[in-house]
Amino acid sequence: MLYGRAAEEGQLRSLLRRAAEGASGALVVHGEAGIGKTALLDHLAAEATGAAAAAGNSAADGASGASGRATARVLRTTGIEAETELPFAALHQLLRPALDRLGLLPEPQADALRAAFGLAAPTGQDRFLTGLGVLTLLSEYAGESPLLCLVDDAQWVDRASLDALAFAARRLDSEGVVMVFAVREPVPLGLPELRLDALDREAVAALLAEHVGADLPPHVRERVAAEARGNPLALIELPRALSEEQRAGLLGPLPAAPADPTPASRVTAAFGDRLGRLPESTRAALLVAAADDMGDLGVVLTAAGVSAAALEPAETAGLIHLDGAVLTFRHPLVRAAAYRGATLARRIGAHLALAEVLVGAEHADRRAWHRAAASTGPDEAVARELDAAAERAGGRQGTASASAAHERASQLSPDPADRRRRLVAAAQAAADAGQFRRVAALLRRGGEDSGAPAGNAAAENAPAGNAAAANAELARVRAALELNEGSAVRAVEVLLAAGDAGPTILTEAFHAAQSAGDPDLVERVRARVAAAPADHPATLTALAAVYGGEPVAAERFEAAARDPGTLFSERFLAAHAVHALADHGRARELAELLLAHCRSHGLLGWQATCLHLLAEAHLALGELRPAARAAEEGLTIAGYAGLDHRACYLRATLAVCAAVEGDEPRCRELAGAALDHARDHELGTAAAQARYALALAHLGAGDAAAALAHLDAADRHPGGPPVLNAPVLPELVEAAARAGTVRPGAAERLGRWADQCGSPAAHALAARCRALTTDDEGAEESFHAAAAHGERAGGGLELARTRLLHGEWLRRRRRRSDARRVLREALEGFEKAGARPWAERARAELRGTGEVIDDTSATGVPLGRLTPQEREVVRLAAAGRSNREIAAQLFLSPRTVGHHLYRAFPKLGVASRDQLAAALAD
Repeated sequence: MLYGRAAEEGQLRSLLRRAAEGASGALVVHGEAGIGKTALLDHLAAEATGAAAAAGNSAADGASGASGRATARVLRTTGIEAETELPFAALHQLLRPALDRLGLLPEPQADALRAAFGLAAPTGQDRFLTGLGVLTLLSEYAGESPLLCLVDDAQWVDRASLDALAFAARRLDSEGVVMVFAVREPVPLGLPELRLDALDREAVAALLAEHVGADLPPHVRERVAAEARGNPLALIELPRALSEEQRAGLLGPLPAAPADPTPASRVTAAFGDRLGRLPESTRAALLVAAADDMGDLGVVLTAAGVSAAALEPAETAGLIHLDGAVLTFRHPLVRAAAYRGATLARRIGAHLALAEVLVGAEHADRRAWHRAAASTGPDEAVARELDAAAERAGGRQGTASASAAHERASQLSPDPADRRRRLVAAAQAAADAGQFRRVAALLRRGGEDSGAPAGNAAAENAPAGNAAAANAELARVRAALELNEGSAVRAVEVLLAAGDAGPTILTEAFHAAQSAGDPDLVERVRARVAAAPADHPATLTALAAVYGGEPVAAERFEAAARDPGTLFSERFLAAHAVHALADHGRARELAELLLAHCRSHGLLGWQATCLHLLAEAHLALGELRPAARAAEEGLTIAGYAGLDHRACYLRATLAVCAAVEGDEPRCRELAGAALDHARDHELGTAAAQARYALALAHLGAGDAAAALAHLDAADRHPGGPPVLNAPVLPELVEAAARAGTVRPGAAERLGRWADQCGSPAAHALAARCRALTTDDEGAEESFHAAAAHGERAGGGLELARTRLLHGEWLRRRRRRSDARRVLREALEGFEKAGARPWAERARAELRGTGEVIDDTSATGVPLGRLTPQEREVVRLAAAGRSNREIAAQLFLSPRTVGHHLYRAFPKLGVASRDQLAAALAD
């Protein structure tokens, strides 16, 4: 029976009830050690497995559930401190009963899970695919019955498992699955939370009455209650630790207070007293179990050198549970007391004994960590074992575990050069895992907080080539940290100061300089490349030409972007250059190609970056919905990977989408967040795009003066390379024209950029801006040229905007018939793209020509009746995708996809997916 938790029980029971109806849910329960999290999970599991009986007694307990509720299945895992650095250990424990369903998953998801659990060779798949595999497997295992997944002591769950489980939990919808995490301190999982506080006085009295009865004198009972501070475990365990004299109140009522007077510390001390009364052989076995806690009874007994009889006293005392060949501690605080209460020499002996017992390749990681725990000084052999464990962890997407292994290997390295190399590897793995605070701490440990190279002694003793390589790797890590949490400007400085910078350093310096948006920095990188063009890849020399204002064909970059043997950062910069040169269709293809590579090779950070490029290419082509989808996915991944700088860019892109679609509040919110971050971190191009989004929103609302102010601020470096400023120049010229002024200089710069690019899209924009800054005769010719170039570029939103401006120009000159023709074409383009403010402007202009407009035409789009999630599911289903294919693309379970279709069909007036394409075409 639980005391004082009626409200919490009701909240969890509600999740079970909804699961029986097919809905899913997730919750994070947090509170201090001993507060009752595990007891609450035990109670929930008991109720879930006995739900049928509870349903039958619903009259006696109205909160128990609905009649006919099916008994739920329960999957459970517990985080173990000794396994925190072993990737996917907790996830494997949770899903072990469901692994026979792996064959039901799409092959890439099944392969990712098999690789994560060591059942197959690493596939290189990204962590999202592993998380999606967890979601699908839980859905399949649930079947038609509710499924309850309990994750206890989540503070000790390895990061790879926690990421995959949280990913699945955030996407639960209609699978009938409930996931509950119990953790001591709140963790940012993006899930609803429930805090367990101390018990009230009535619950404390009831709990003490059950567990100590009338044995304790009132004043001793009051002292216990005061020391326990409403902590249930302390209320139960503190009385058990009292001697007979203490229970009688003759001596001090409690054991000696620890230095930390919290209830958890009191309980740990009480457990320590109880363990101290056990026989030596029992304590030795418990120390070994606490040092590894795999729960394998045979391993514990062999390593401790005792028989099973040695554990009887601990089992009788209720400190451990034995279930067949599995040993578990009653509570993590018992494990902590068993381990921390032993001397250092005994702890070392326990780890060495476990390392000897854990033989075979399947235990290589555990063996390495036990030997590391037993090491009291440098040991190159153990450091190499940890290096191997780090490589295995990285291959299973356990980058956080890889970082920890590299760090410990660094600590054990006798040679300063090896120590430095491993420390940098730890920092690089932490950056890949998005743990940038950890990156900063590792660099500080190496002396990087002062800006001095870490490990000067190592650099002096190492061969020159190795030292240069080490400096380059260190510079890359420091630059990644600066770009994410510091300053893009400083990131460039770090890379350029790396000494004899090679192609990798200069490629990343170009990337950081683009982010900074500072022409002086770009010029410094360009000059470094131009100084020795024969020593650098063709992509770098071509980039130097682009930023030097020279004409460069986009085709010059395509081969590098498509070459799988080329460094990925170079491939991305090549694809980005194609976009910067206004070959947006080709840039979209390349972004999709690179994104596929990222997904198949686990390049999570680059995945978010490629999604940003894909979104920008879609946006430039006027494909608003695909742009928003790519940017939303990228923003999710950026948050998942801890890439704050990329999230800033993606918010700016989403702000542009919102502005074009007419969602001004969302535009302001996203652009404001992006602008704040960009200012703080000197991300000049992100700041310019955020201002561009705000300007678009003002242009859509008809406030040209406000738009012009934002665009003037975005155009910070008019003397820089045209390719840096080009994105904001068309709107700058238009806003100035609408505000009653002229910006011929901006139009001229855009013309130089168009000549440099040579693409129809660039020439279309340049011609449109010339039309807005020249006299009537020149304007007419330029509008026609802009439309012709726009059609060759594929039409889309920019062509519609050209036609709107042309139509307005014609109407002001009373050429109503000519104006109607181009305005109708503009309206059609805006409605097709979903650009509501511009469509309304086109309608207003058409009304001004005397045209009768049907104002309801824009509201009859069938997809407008659906939620955003239903809209995406229906769109893919109409294209012929199966539920499994849709689920994989949208990060949902197949059952949730089916649920969305079930809700969407009546809204669209269809009875089957075969009718979807026709319904959407109407």
